[in-house]
Amino acid sequence: MPSFARRVASYTTTIFAEINTLAQQHNAINLGQGRPDFDGPAEVMEAAIAAMRDGRANQYAPGYGVAPLRQAVADHARRFYGLNIDPERGVIITVGAAEGMFSSILGLVDPGDEVILIEPYFDTYLPAVEMAGGVPRFVPLRPPDWMFDEAEMRAAFNDKTRAIILNTPHNPTGRVFSRAELSLIAELCQKYDAIAISDEVYEHLVFGDHQHIPIATLDGMADRTVTVSSGAKSFSYTGWKVGWAMGHPDLITGTWRIHQNILYAVNHPSQYGIAHALGLDNEYFAAFRRMYEGKRRLLDSILRESGFTISEAQGAFFIMADFSAFFDGDDMQFARWLIEHVGVACIPPAESFFSSQHRYLGRKHVRFSFCKNDDVLLAAGERLVALRAKL
Repeated sequence: MPSFARRVASYTTTIFAEINTLAQQHNAINLGQGRPDFDGPAEVMEAAIAAMRDGRANQYAPGYGVAPLRQAVADHARRFYGLNIDPERGVIITVGAAEGMFSSILGLVDPGDEVILIEPYFDTYLPAVEMAGGVPRFVPLRPPDWMFDEAEMRAAFNDKTRAIILNTPHNPTGRVFSRAELSLIAELCQKYDAIAISDEVYEHLVFGDHQHIPIATLDGMADRTVTVSSGAKSFSYTGWKVGWAMGHPDLITGTWRIHQNILYAVNHPSQYGIAHALGLDNEYFAAFRRMYEGKRRLLDSILRESGFTISEAQGAFFIMADFSAFFDGDDMQFARWLIEHVGVACIPPAESFFSSQHRYLGRKHVRFSFCKNDDVLLAAGERLVALRAKL
């Protein structure tokens, strides 16, 4: 009897689907998936609705994306980072950042090219590299500070290196890469004529004195970087799946040629909503960070009180927590136990976010998300503080 292709034989159900199903079965409070339980600004939704009502957005959108959104992406890049992006040839609208990353990797990597992945990595990066025929090279971030070793990073680059995949602010660790770290990567990209494919979906979620620095802004990197982001995290409309890839037209052409053969167009009315969102005033982005700073501090205190050892999140909306002080099993065993016996869901990272050689780094950690209403975080806290009594 015919079956599926060999190229997908190793790809099973994602850890997010598995944990979400288990959480539903046990009525657990889900701090696993990075899915806000609240909507973004009402005016953003109204902009999408208006585009439906006046007939602008009820048929297929242009394949590259609607012109107002491509212009808004370019304007946003100039406003916040001083980048000069061509909205006509240097921006493509994608089905979220996930498709933007997938299309960029497949459009820029040839079979046999080496691609550097910083671990832990988001779980869709490695399959995209493999489907492109690329050869992954892994550079781990190590706990408790989740930093990479300079010597290991230098050793990962060579004459076969085609690209490095970045994610800052970083999922799942909450790290924000420093200027020194990014400068090292930029130096190596230029030395070996490599591309940076940079996932920056959490660009507006940085805390304290930390600053998001797009690698495209560093000297020599504007023409060798594809930057991917989306409206999901910055505006709390994850269900709209509107993202973008931007960079030099020669690189974006590669993204486009994959994108147009996966789908014809991105959701049309949502593009007008996100175009409006990108033009919101500075106070929106400042208030957005303040809101999440409060949630970060709340979950931070809950986890510490519950006995976890954690590294303070510098950005994004995740905290990696070390449970080794009170549980002997691995991350998957702990995540299942926490759902079944405590009623709180988290994400175990070792199997999905690390290569086999570095999986041990994640075996005693789990990822919690704080993109939830405060009452949900407090309810989870009430369950978590009783954690040790249940062991």
